Amino acid sequence: MLDAFRNIFRVPELRKRIGFTIFIIFIYRIGGHIPTPGINPRVLGEFFAQSQNTLFGLYDMFVGGAFKKATIFAMGIMPYISASIIIQLLGSVFPYFHKLQREGAEGRKKITQYTRYGTILLSLVNAIGVSIFLQSITSPSTGVHAVIPSMLGFKFTVVTAISLTTGTVFIMWLGEQITNRGIGNGISLIIFIGIVAQLPDAVFAEISQLRAGTRHPFIEVLLLGIILAMTAFIVMMTQATRRIPIQTPKKVVGTKMYAGQNTVLPLRLSMAGVIPIIFASSLMTLPSMVAGFFPQSVLMEDFGRLFRPGGVVYSALYALFIIFFTYFYTAIIFNPLDIADNLKRSGGFIPGIRPGRKTAEFLDNVLTRITLPGSVFLAFIAIVPFLMVGAMNISFFFGGTSVLIVVGVALDTLQQIESHLQTRNYEGFMKKGRLRGRRY
Repeated sequence: MLDAFRNIFRVPELRKRIGFTIFIIFIYRIGGHIPTPGINPRVLGEFFAQSQNTLFGLYDMFVGGAFKKATIFAMGIMPYISASIIIQLLGSVFPYFHKLQREGAEGRKKITQYTRYGTILLSLVNAIGVSIFLQSITSPSTGVHAVIPSMLGFKFTVVTAISLTTGTVFIMWLGEQITNRGIGNGISLIIFIGIVAQLPDAVFAEISQLRAGTRHPFIEVLLLGIILAMTAFIVMMTQATRRIPIQTPKKVVGTKMYAGQNTVLPLRLSMAGVIPIIFASSLMTLPSMVAGFFPQSVLMEDFGRLFRPGGVVYSALYALFIIFFTYFYTAIIFNPLDIADNLKRSGGFIPGIRPGRKTAEFLDNVLTRITLPGSVFLAFIAIVPFLMVGAMNISFFFGGTSVLIVVGVALDTLQQIESHLQTRNYEGFMKKGRLRGRRY
């Protein structure tokens, strides 16, 4: 392991990419502490400390605690994710977007541009709603507004809308820079950092509860055991693959004959990775956010209560969204027809399956079958810890969604580092025989 870490710094390109990624993350964390103009931090902190409102808890987790501080990065990257969902859904409805998805690099450029425009629009709408919500907050003890009196009204709405929208667009740009010039997926890493940044506070809170006697040591050990078991289960399921055997015939090139080869086509059980959980989480925050914009409405308060984490309605819809997005995103990133055509052109074939359409149908059937347990696994990991914590009547920060995203993003980033090391004949982190995908 130590040799692998040393190898990272022996590769100049990899060293620069990791350094650049750390630099971008540092900028992101600085922005998460710059307050929106016109905010009274003391009143805002008092409100969130005393209020039992949990509507924005999950959203605040994804943005690294920036929402409860009303910083310029309060909305995080969620508008970009929502815009991505909308654009991808449009590809299933409108032929124009479907055509763009199949046009390769040029089509992806146009889709990326449309996603950026959608991000700006959604950010502007969300920022206006956030400004209304902030102006409704008052100190529970003194009744002082969370917004400076001279800024209340239209002026604060305009300033907040510009600040938060600009912050989201800047975060989007930071994520793209990590993807292009750093290591790992930039958008996923930003969410990863937002979650991990709150881990030290959560650890100190648990220690304080143990010292104060409000948390029983047995419960603490049980929580730690749940996290460790969940992490091991996630790693095992994330690395699980179904290996499809591929054979290539003998080839004659000039005067030489090359023997055929036996290879495999690995189909991951959880091919969509952490994307479905991020998409579903982004959608599940919308009802609570909308309800929070109407704090005086009893109807909207009851509506928002239905979508609180751990509730029956929330859990059921959350699971359905995760399963749907797992199938949906898998269908986008893996096209059996393209794989079958590529195999046919290269002369490869699956033993016992005719090349062409039959191969595509076979791959589609296999992918459909293995995606079901993969999607159920994601839903299980996301929901069951919520229910267990609720059943034990305790509050805890690091739930199933957090662990899933952290482990998934960490594994993806580690695999990218691994590929950089192996292409330069260095030994990576994942030695032979370790983290090998299980067969299903």
